Amino acid sequence: MKLTTSLPTLLGGLLASGALYPQAPPPASTQTLEPVIVTATLSEEAADNVPYSVTVIDEKRIQELNVASFPEVFKETPGVLFQQTANGQGSPFIRGFTGFRNLALIDGIRLNNSVFREGPNQYWSTIDLLSLSSVELVKGQGSVLYGSDSIGGTVNALTKGPAYRPSPSPATISGKQGKGAKLVQPVSQPVGLGPYVTGMGYVRYATGEDSWTGRLEGSVSEWEKYGVFVGITGRSFGNIEAADLGELLFTGYDDLGIDGKVEIFLDPDTKLTIAHNQMHQYDVWRTHRTVHAVPFAGSSVGTDLQHYFDQDRYLSYIRLEGNPTGGFVDRYDFTFSHHFQGEDRYRLRTGDRYDEEGFDVHTWGFALNMQSETSIGLLSYGANYYLDQVDSYRRSYQGGDLDSVGLQGPVGDDANYHLAGVYLQDEVDLSDRFKVILGVRYTYADADIGRAQDPDTGNAISINDHWHNVSGSARVLYSVDDDKKLKLFTGISQGFRAPNLSDLSRFDIARSGELEVPSPGLDPEEFILTEAGVRWDSDTLSTSLAYFYTDISDMIVRAPTGRIIDGSAEVEKKNAGDGYVQGIEFALNWQFTPDWSVYGNVAWQDGEVDGFPTSSPKSVKEPVSRLLPFTGLVGVRYDNPSRRWWAEANVQITDRADRLSAGDKADTQRIPPGGTPGYTLATVRGGWRATDNLTLTMAVENVFDEDYRIHGSGQNEPGVNFVFGAEMRF
Repeated sequence: MKLTTSLPTLLGGLLASGALYPQAPPPASTQTLEPVIVTATLSEEAADNVPYSVTVIDEKRIQELNVASFPEVFKETPGVLFQQTANGQGSPFIRGFTGFRNLALIDGIRLNNSVFREGPNQYWSTIDLLSLSSVELVKGQGSVLYGSDSIGGTVNALTKGPAYRPSPSPATISGKQGKGAKLVQPVSQPVGLGPYVTGMGYVRYATGEDSWTGRLEGSVSEWEKYGVFVGITGRSFGNIEAADLGELLFTGYDDLGIDGKVEIFLDPDTKLTIAHNQMHQYDVWRTHRTVHAVPFAGSSVGTDLQHYFDQDRYLSYIRLEGNPTGGFVDRYDFTFSHHFQGEDRYRLRTGDRYDEEGFDVHTWGFALNMQSETSIGLLSYGANYYLDQVDSYRRSYQGGDLDSVGLQGPVGDDANYHLAGVYLQDEVDLSDRFKVILGVRYTYADADIGRAQDPDTGNAISINDHWHNVSGSARVLYSVDDDKKLKLFTGISQGFRAPNLSDLSRFDIARSGELEVPSPGLDPEEFILTEAGVRWDSDTLSTSLAYFYTDISDMIVRAPTGRIIDGSAEVEKKNAGDGYVQGIEFALNWQFTPDWSVYGNVAWQDGEVDGFPTSSPKSVKEPVSRLLPFTGLVGVRYDNPSRRWWAEANVQITDRADRLSAGDKADTQRIPPGGTPGYTLATVRGGWRATDNLTLTMAVENVFDEDYRIHGSGQNEPGVNFVFGAEMRF
């Protein structure tokens, strides 16, 4: 299926600032609000008041960044490597981890499921960036609140909802007050004025990727009654135009996103939300595996004639939330969700040999979260359960005729995967300056795979296993001064990842030149996440410095079996990876005049883990795969006194990435021999609020037209890239 329109139309809602990019002071008539984060503690907290390294990205900053896809929103976040196996298949590395070792949430509901595979994957790109009101990133959070997978970081993509008529006075929190209170709706609102209708259209065009993006959205609401929101986004990407390599064939694709939300106020303290969002991607090529790849710095070219994916994802949920009065529970939310993910891969190996494979995953979810203000602190507690129902397939054709039907697709067929957990967290203010957060979680995981292919005999086998885990966390935040500008934070958290269906039953291509086969009998991975940092937040200066160390035990790694199948080296999974990742992250934003500010960040990482660089069964210590090279960014920004236009420029310097694992060295289609060359990128951006309803933005990326590839990616990024955006609101 192809998206036929070129979409020179309508886009909207973007995201903005973050803890590292505080907004410039608005006109005197508006009120400055501190960034607020929920994902870190399940309470609405100022981003500078949680004992974690966090980034909050709201609509304004994304509009300014002018990026094309959800994973790209982290391109300037310290400690994050934005990798793209292919255009439209981005997978951020957060503190050394990617794929299923980072947890992605949509409105608090897991995007991660049991078919997520090792290493970078394309599933984060199925989140429509323009459907979001904000993005929250908590680095190194651990497993207490969200369970399996939250190792490098937890990312919560919060979707847009209905807009309500502006209040003539500041909104207050309904129901009980305090740290655990949740804003159900503002209580001071004009009433009796009838429906409140708003809408937005947005369009974006970028020359370096020859892409059009458009969005339309609208909202209608009536205070104390209901709100309805609907949005649609379409994108059409052409081929990338790289600096020295020229046009990169088959790097374009199309996608379509649809989202909606209905809010019904049952009473002033109780809200029912019904929401749906979906994304479809068409013909997303994995070009580096094909003969159409263009070598860079000695990288190799694939052998497939065609290799591309179609992706479909649907999320629907019903959520009841409220602030009851009188009783032990001060806030609650209950969510029932259904998440569908479908993937189809098409591969033309030779002129007459053609393969199709894929899977469908239906995920049913239940989650109950509660909070209570008690004499021993703010208690957050609850339970959640997810059930994945998985079907997979593989078909091979020879000369146009069906040649064979596989026992399974990329993962085992006719499979169920259960993931359940209960948690308790206590947030205690020992004094006005001293906060402690303690938490514990029990998790149960169960895999039941009806049919998988035995790699030795080729016969069908079944795989059944289950695991238990108890994880804890302790975090501390201390305000050094009375004004609470200087804060110290530290903590230790346990993280784990239960083996999923991909670990246990994958029979598919892994890295370049590798074929991964089923590996029953695996145990959970275990991690200890430690962090210490200092931050300063005042009206004009925000800065932070953090050091983290992640201890790795029993990580599931690929090990060669010594066999060659269809020209690929066979690998299986083993709990053989012990090691560590450590790093330093520094960020600064200094507004040295009311109109001028400078900002920047620096990140460094190091780490090693056991691996198998040869066919020998003996493991050796080697660098963690695709570590972030030393990276620094510095920028300057000007906001016109009228706040009707702004401009900024920054330079990002990335060192050569030459700390390579054996797998990195073998993956020559993505990583050039000896490592990925370093690069320097310059970006200029600006925006103009032409009228109260019309905002125009423009950016020039890669100003000096540098030929570069982000470490671990399957293709080069665009050369000089002019990006234009226009947003119209009513």
